[in-house]
Amino acid sequence: MRLRTGIFATAAFLVVVAFALPGRCWAEMFFYEDDQGRMHYTNQPRMTTYRVFAIFKNFPNADRDVILRVVRQKADKYGLDNRLIQALIQVESNFKPGAVSHKGAQGLMQIMPGTGKELGLDQPHDIEANIEAGVKYFRMQLDRFGSHDLALAAYNAGPAQVERYGGVPPFKETQDYVKKVLSIYHKLQGGA
Repeated sequence: MRLRTGIFATAAFLVVVAFALPGRCWAEMFFYEDDQGRMHYTNQPRMTTYRVFAIFKNFPNADRDVILRVVRQKADKYGLDNRLIQALIQVESNFKPGAVSHKGAQGLMQIMPGTGKELGLDQPHDIEANIEAGVKYFRMQLDRFGSHDLALAAYNAGPAQVERYGGVPPFKETQDYVKKVLSIYHKLQGGA
């Protein structure tokens, strides 16, 4: 009984901390119980054994308008069409700042921890920091490969794969990804 009381006290503490975090707009808390019956909590799971404990929504600045404003600012900064970045975010995270993929990619632009580290991203779920890093990284791929489809392929599969295959890699996931982002981009431009 003492262990369960401790678990609930820990969970209550985590809820209070999550709501007290400034600048956060979305937070997910995860947990898992180890072989010894100990509960482990985190907001950044590194193992697939974690399950969602709680989702905290509607933090300040959580609305889509804020995200789109930041997208416009960062796209302008890096000389990109903000509609392309919107399409990329739509496909990557569906505009969910707290998104974490099964491979560990984080935030709105689904940046892998290693790539984030290279880009100086230390708060992957912060809207502005994540978009800044993601737009910068996409700009790097566009400068390197020269076209939207190759830059998107590099964003999804990695630049080494684009170089290896001399174009969009023959991976269904990457090919579908490029088509989907470009289709949304075309619609955002006013296409049918």
